[in-house]
Amino acid sequence: MAPRSRRRRHRKPPSSVAPIIMTPTTIVTPMPLTPSKPGPSIDTLGFFSLDDNVPGLSQLILQKLNMKSYEEYKLVVDGGTPVSGFGFRCPQEMFQRMEDTFRFCAHCRVLPSGLSDSKVLRHCKRCRNVYYCGPECQRSDWPAHRRVCQELRLVAVDRLMEWLLVTGDFVLPSGPWPWPPEAVQDWDSWFSMKGLHLDATLDAVLVSHAVTTLWASVGRPRPDPDVLQGSLKRLLTDVLSRPLTLGLGLRALEIDVRRIGGSTVHVVGASHVETFLTRPGDYDELGHMFPGHLGLRVVMVGVDVANGFSQSTSTSPLEPGTIQLSAHRGLYHDFWEEQVETGQTDHPDLVAAFHPGFHSSPDLMEAWLPTLLLLRDYKIPTLITVYSHQELISSLQILVELDTHITAYGNNPFMSLKPEQVYSNPNKQPVYCSAYYIMFLGSSCQLDNSQLEEKVDGGI
Repeated sequence: MAPRSRRRRHRKPPSSVAPIIMTPTTIVTPMPLTPSKPGPSIDTLGFFSLDDNVPGLSQLILQKLNMKSYEEYKLVVDGGTPVSGFGFRCPQEMFQRMEDTFRFCAHCRVLPSGLSDSKVLRHCKRCRNVYYCGPECQRSDWPAHRRVCQELRLVAVDRLMEWLLVTGDFVLPSGPWPWPPEAVQDWDSWFSMKGLHLDATLDAVLVSHAVTTLWASVGRPRPDPDVLQGSLKRLLTDVLSRPLTLGLGLRALEIDVRRIGGSTVHVVGASHVETFLTRPGDYDELGHMFPGHLGLRVVMVGVDVANGFSQSTSTSPLEPGTIQLSAHRGLYHDFWEEQVETGQTDHPDLVAAFHPGFHSSPDLMEAWLPTLLLLRDYKIPTLITVYSHQELISSLQILVELDTHITAYGNNPFMSLKPEQVYSNPNKQPVYCSAYYIMFLGSSCQLDNSQLEEKVDGGI
């Protein structure tokens, strides 16, 4: 059975963490998802936290998207079918309604329903992404907005171009790497390797009927080709950041991917972000990062795994060179007992968590603690990513407090280049997915097995 480590009383977090230098270094089988397990949903907490900054914003979103409740919104996000008349009569109405969900004054936070008859919300003409109820609010907000206006202009373009991923009109280009894998260390070298072939692929998307229809439907001028190509590149890094970050972890933690039967990666705390629009081909780049691998199995585990992501978690040997994506809905420590310990799923060679958020909420920390202790006590190579330097420091403090042996942390060379706007606080500095990483392996005490059993039995 898994260690039953009792939670310790938290000490005061250390004021700083000393730098640690990193040491050198598709098969799909449809199957119903495992029944949902109880546990806090980061999607749910995030949605209702919108009202903390802008009271009533969550209800405005539901109203503009023709949804009657959050449960219906969550059902759609998870890939299910809504029970009401969700839908739009034409693309123009859909894009207008989606844009309406961003309409509130960035300075005084007033919603359209709170405006007097003489006022109307108008967007910033530079970024077309932030709204104000009048000149006074815009002038008062300018010192804060001027620092992020240019980045928010990119956010506004990316938000629309991302629709091409939803419709499948932008398919990620992939193929064997012409360069040695060790020569591809970041996005600059990755783009250089792809070269003219990638540019030709992106140019073909830009002249497609889908892009013409998209910009005819959104009711705003179409940006220049170089602006749209830049957006496609940012979207590409956003999708490929996760598989290539997994590759970074496999490299740095020196995981042998040429093991007979294949290697297994568990993505813990997976949500609709990792599963709703993910296609098997999205992880081909992970395979190309390790030519000659004998099979890579990626298992998504989380309470917010999308309904449509319904693949098998089998233990049958993989064919060399193939990648298998699979899913399990539930908490990871439950998944470990029910699937890993019983032999229904392979023991992981690497566990990864993209933006677990355990630093931000007592409820999330409560849910994550058994998993973090399990990963520590079983000495499972673990990779965690966070959005910002502040989150990096907070997460490091928690992990140090839990006596994990941190092997490396720092800037992620394969972070997403797509800026992420804070929905309810639009002038907050945008962040980038997986901007920083933390790797840990076992306990800082480095207990042997007999000491581990004694410590587990006696409690912490």
